[in-house]
Order: sequence, then structure tokens, then C-alpha cells
Amino acid sequence: MAILVALCASWGLQQVAIKITSQGISPIFQSGIRSAGAAVLVAIWMIFSRRPIFGRDRTFWWGLGAGLLFAWEFLLIYIGLEYTNASRAVIFLYLSPFVVALGAQMFIPGENLKLVQVMGMICAFAGLVTAFSESLRLPTYHMLLGDGLLALAAVFWGATTVLIKAGPLASISPAKTLLYQLAVSAVVLLLGAIAWNEQGITRMTPMIALSLFYQTVWIATITYLAWFWLITRYQVYKLASFTFLTPLFGVIFGGIILDEPITLSLLVALALVGLGIALVNRKAAATSINNQA
Repeated sequence: MAILVALCASWGLQQVAIKITSQGISPIFQSGIRSAGAAVLVAIWMIFSRRPIFGRDRTFWWGLGAGLLFAWEFLLIYIGLEYTNASRAVIFLYLSPFVVALGAQMFIPGENLKLVQVMGMICAFAGLVTAFSESLRLPTYHMLLGDGLLALAAVFWGATTVLIKAGPLASISPAKTLLYQLAVSAVVLLLGAIAWNEQGITRMTPMIALSLFYQTVWIATITYLAWFWLITRYQVYKLASFTFLTPLFGVIFGGIILDEPITLSLLVALALVGLGIALVNRKAAATSINNQA
């Protein structure tokens, strides 16, 4: 739980880092650079720790699939943000834990949700909606298009997690699983930046460089390695419930670093998300959904 909270806090701070980096590097190109740099770092780490990169473990197609899902998730996020605002995007992107929960029910043996855990997921999502409720008013056609793209990105995000847990990628080194995703996404995202006619790097300052370094080294390398290690050892729907904290941490760091407003609704949202996570991870006996049906 401590690792998960630290990861969510890091990913929340990443939202601020992306905003800062976007002042000099276009979004999709920025994401491609991050994946490429992190792929090199993970490969170097695997070589020095004597972990096989090209071992015959029959995971190539699974890894390619995970990498494509990962890449399309980020493409859809950045394209969707062209049509809708960031606070709306958060709500639709964090439908992902529900995708993970449904996928776990269908494809991962032993991960049956109980009624209390469903209530926890709904409670946590309600907290997220509470924090960003003002952004849901009077959507335009373009906003609805962006919302749809973000919801589809959530499906890809959740599907990536389920694919890793349900297939042979769960039995190999987390570093190799991550390398698959970084290498594939680096190619797809950089090509996507070209196809989207992005400008690439327009200016570079120490703060922009530091923000990109943070995304590449800490986020895409270290925290993702920790996340994939957790996926191989714990029930994925319980892990996914913690990700509801990420956008709330993003708001908190935005208030601290960028002087963005922190409202009373954020405190209510934190309480709801905390309660939801507690319910999802509750060990008390309850009748599973499958048994009730």
C-alpha cells in the first residue's frame, strides 16, 4: 500500500511535469522521447543485472500486444486532450479501474469481485467526480469527441493491465515486460507525432529539461518497473483502485507548484476515494458477484 501511494503521488506530480514540458516540447513527441529514453535505461539495467533481453520465453507476441495497447492509450490521451479539457479527461480516463475489474472477472482465475468491493470502486469514482464535477457542465460536440477518445484510452489502459496479468508476461521479469511496452510505444508515438504534424522541440529551459528527466527516469523507468512488479504479485483490481488517487495528487501538486486552486470538494473527494480503496481491499467475507448471480 505504501508503494502504491508513492506511485500515485509520483504519477500525480507527472501531470504537472507534463504541463511544464509542454511549454517547449509538443505532447505526443514528448511522450515518445520519454518512452525511448526509458527503454534505453531499462535495457542497460537488464544488461548490468544479467537479465536476458532476448530469451526464448514465447512472450514476443504478448509483449508486442501490450506495447501497442500502451502506445495507443497515450496517443488517444494526447489527441483527446486537443478536444476536451484536462479535468474532464481525468474523469473518463479513470474509468480504467472498472475495465481492469471486468477483465479480471473474465480472464484471470481467482479474481472474483465481491459486492463490497464493487461498492468501493463506485465510491472511489464518486470521489473523482466530486473533485472535477464543475468540468462536466454543458459539453460541446468537440468535448464529447474528446471524452470518447479518453474513455477509449481507459479501455486500452485497463486491457494492458489485464493482458499482462492473464498471460505469460506475468511470469517473466517485470523489466522485460516494461521494455516491450517502452520500445513499441516509442516507435508508435514518435511516428504519431510526425503524423499529427507536431512541432517537436520548440525551446528548452532548465525546468523543461528537468521535467522531461523526471518523466523519463523516475516515472517511465523506476515507477513503471515497480508497478509491473506489483501486477505479478497482487490482485489487479485491488491495485487499480489505488490509481483513483493519482489525479487528486495531481490537483494537490498543481496547487503547490503552479498555484492552481485547491477547493473543499478536493478534501471531500479524498475522503471518498480513501473510503473506496478501503472497501475494495477489505478482507471481510462477502458473497461474490458470481455467486449472487
